[in-house]
This record gives sequence, C-alpha cells and structure tokens, in this order.
Amino acid sequence: MSSDLQKLTELARTVQMTPEEREAQRQSFAYGSALIENDNITRESIRRAAEEISSGQKQVIDQRREFIK
Repeated sequence: MSSDLQKLTELARTVQMTPEEREAQRQSFAYGSALIENDNITRESIRRAAEEISSGQKQVIDQRREFIK
C-alpha cells in the first residue's frame, strides 16, 4: 500500500459520522445493492422505504434466514 493510501486509511479510521451521515451512507449502500437486482429502484424509493421502516410502518423481513443453517 502506498504511503498516501496508508495515511488516508488511518485518517478514515478516526472519522466520526453524524447520525444523518450514517443514515445517508446506509441508504446509499441499500440503493447500490438493490439496483444490481432491480433497475427500477430509485433513490427516492429507498428513502421512502427507510422512512417507513424507521417509523414502524414497514417491517423488515430477512429472507436469507431460510438459507442459513
């Protein structure tokens, strides 16, 4: 790893994100991941789903459980 990359990596370890930044990062990850499976996904649909989940209007179901043994 180059020294510049090493310095940036060390600096990144000290970053403390705000709750708003963390939520934006979470939604960005969800958008990118969902878009791989469904090209009809929009950032707005991810934002709405996140709001529904956080308000209790929507329940999250982990469908992977049936594959975990």
